[in-house]
Amino acid sequence: MLQAIAPNIWQVQHQFSASGLRISSRMTVVRLVNGALWLHSPVPLSADLRAQLAALGTVAFIVAPNKMHHLFAAECLAAFPGAKLFGAPGLKAKRPDLEDLIELNPVVEKAWRDELEQLFFDGIPAGNESVWFHKASGTLILTDLCQWWQGDLPFVAKAYAMLTGVRRQLAVPRTVRWMVKDRQAARISAQGILRWPVTRIVLAHNVIVEADAHAALAKAFTCFLDD
Repeated sequence: MLQAIAPNIWQVQHQFSASGLRISSRMTVVRLVNGALWLHSPVPLSADLRAQLAALGTVAFIVAPNKMHHLFAAECLAAFPGAKLFGAPGLKAKRPDLEDLIELNPVVEKAWRDELEQLFFDGIPAGNESVWFHKASGTLILTDLCQWWQGDLPFVAKAYAMLTGVRRQLAVPRTVRWMVKDRQAARISAQGILRWPVTRIVLAHNVIVEADAHAALAKAFTCFLDD
């Protein structure tokens, strides 16, 4: 069920298993000033969830924010055929079946540029993650770049979180750090994100950081900023 995060922002989590690992993923919903809904990292849509979205506004934009979070993009577009589907650079080649996919580019779309900032996190081509900042609420929306697996987790998930460094604090997972191909590009991207006045961080995996969010982010990004 959708839960409010801040004015005009909601979230819902999806629990699933991947290679025997029990994990969760989060869809973030932003309502733009014109009433249009912007969906980040879609999850499976139950009838109840579709009804909740319809009560909030009209789903106009669906975003597959990196080359990993795209599994439910087609289902979401089928549920809301009037929406436009956007995806990370390179996703069209990976998912040629998503014929209506519009690849994001560095020029922020006019439809949301007044409300959402966008930055591509460079240097990690395996993910090509797009990073988003909701100006009005100071909310940073991340996908896989930073994670924090809190709560009562199954043993395997807890062990995985410990091994990747995301169990006890907000961090860039070791699995993501290992994929960096251009450290200078990653450093510049991290510096760009830290210029935003972040007061809240919404993560796909698995918490929402409300306390000292900018400081926590700066600490997490030391892996990119330190030589």
